[in-house]
Amino acid sequence: MKFGISCFLGVILNENWDFNNKGGVGKTTYTYHVTHVLAGLGKRVLLVDADPQCNLSAYCLADESIEQSWAPKGNSLFKNIERVHESIGDIYDRRPSQISEGYNNIWLVPGDPMLSDYEDVLADTWNRAKGGSPADMRKQTAIHRYINAAEQKIGSDITFIDMGPNLGPLNRTILTACDYFIVPVAPDLFSIRGTQNLGNKLVSWRGEWEQVKAASKSQDIELPGGSPVFLGYVRQQHNMRSNEAGMTRGWATFGNRLEAAIQKNIVDKLQPLGQVQQWADDGWDLGGIPNLHSLVPYSQEARKPIFDCTGRDGLRGAHQSKARDTRELYLPMAETLVGLM
Repeated sequence: MKFGISCFLGVILNENWDFNNKGGVGKTTYTYHVTHVLAGLGKRVLLVDADPQCNLSAYCLADESIEQSWAPKGNSLFKNIERVHESIGDIYDRRPSQISEGYNNIWLVPGDPMLSDYEDVLADTWNRAKGGSPADMRKQTAIHRYINAAEQKIGSDITFIDMGPNLGPLNRTILTACDYFIVPVAPDLFSIRGTQNLGNKLVSWRGEWEQVKAASKSQDIELPGGSPVFLGYVRQQHNMRSNEAGMTRGWATFGNRLEAAIQKNIVDKLQPLGQVQQWADDGWDLGGIPNLHSLVPYSQEARKPIFDCTGRDGLRGAHQSKARDTRELYLPMAETLVGLM
């Protein structure tokens, strides 16, 4: 199961993924912690850093390990598709990196700034792929095919793909490979506007991908489905020291408008295409991304989830008990995803 998370999140149950074309909603920290909760529940998790800024990789790996992943025989996402990028061969299937001594069932495909160059290739080859060019179809599907190979190597139950905050060719090729996507949103006008942009793009991409699939019928090329299902959204700026319903002032101001925009611009457009998860309560609010204030830097420095940080990692006094309690903030989302497996 694959999920996409970006300002976008993508998820692959084995295949899920995450989306909202505005940065700064805490999606990388959120993804990191949800995956560790899933690992604690016994699931084998693959993380894919598909954001050229590589924030997820920096959270998971030491600088030396990241540099090694960019070496000629490295295992970054770009290095595994580099021959396709250079038109000199097909993908590699190098093993992802294990990221945590305490969790032996989480792996990472490191990110790479060179993915920005590959995005140019995806833009150049899109129309030819729709026209049936086998070489260009292979370029459009290289990331999908490598992720499938990585999943098979580690036997993953679920894959999370961390994407950058845009609706460009790179995120298009990633989302077409996802089973599900989750949209992190902030309580502001940009997220409201972003729902319109996202909904329109997903409908357009679905139609264009159908052209690729139709043109590929005579080709022996592994294609993704191209129709990721909207699972719901997660709310940024959910204050742990909550007032009524845990809302910050931004949610009190923009919450109803944002819910209406998601219904109109995403749900109403994708539901006729079968790309919306139907929940028992008919709602798509999957919870909040907690505002953890000063705890996140300890987690980043220790390269472990907040709920595993202790006094050895610099926590003092009330911070220690507060850190332990954070696991419960991510558990509902993890249990929701387990229910889809």
